[in-house]
Amino acid sequence: MANMKKYVSEFIGTMLLVVFGCGVAVATGCADQAGIVATALAFGLVIVALAYSVGNVSGCHVNPAVSIAMLISKKLTLSEFFGYVCAQFLGAIAGASIVGLFFGSFKSLGGNVAQATLVGNYGDVGSLFIALIVEIVLTFAFVFAILGVTSKTENKAVSGVVIGLSLTLVHLLGIHLTGTSVNPARSFGPALLQAIAGNTDALAQIWIFIIGPLVGGAIAALVHKLISTKE
Repeated sequence: MANMKKYVSEFIGTMLLVVFGCGVAVATGCADQAGIVATALAFGLVIVALAYSVGNVSGCHVNPAVSIAMLISKKLTLSEFFGYVCAQFLGAIAGASIVGLFFGSFKSLGGNVAQATLVGNYGDVGSLFIALIVEIVLTFAFVFAILGVTSKTENKAVSGVVIGLSLTLVHLLGIHLTGTSVNPARSFGPALLQAIAGNTDALAQIWIFIIGPLVGGAIAALVHKLISTKE
């Protein structure tokens, strides 16, 4: 029962992350600097809200990249990890469904694709490789911040704010490059529903936004474990 409460919290949390983060992205179109900042703030602010609402139940991972870091850090069992990830993916699909209903279309739900600037600088194949590196680096920074701020109980009061600001920061850079995922579930939900509606662009590149964040999260856990190990 305790684990089920955690999974329900992860489902709700990921759903709301997609509703507000991707919802603002769709509303603004990220067409100018104001739209980019608004979207970055939306993702950061919803994480702050979730950290203080479901964080006391599940830890507020709402992201498989965070969960894999917690698995490596031995803060989750393997069975809990799979439960978290399933809940996160289902929550992201539910959230994308709500965004589609809000805006009356499922063809543009904030799904991730490598941006034109990357394609122009590196070519089609090169842009995909750079997009993968971008997602690894941004996720590493985000998850590394999470592991650092949550490693001490005295940081509990401010951890949600730090995590939210960290997510805002990575979005401010990443939106220009990949649209910023750093979260496989958050990317998969919109991509799946966009594909069902006939827009397969995001789903065609989904491997970047699954592999990149998972690798980045895993590296963050290993590096944090290395530097925090007492001699």
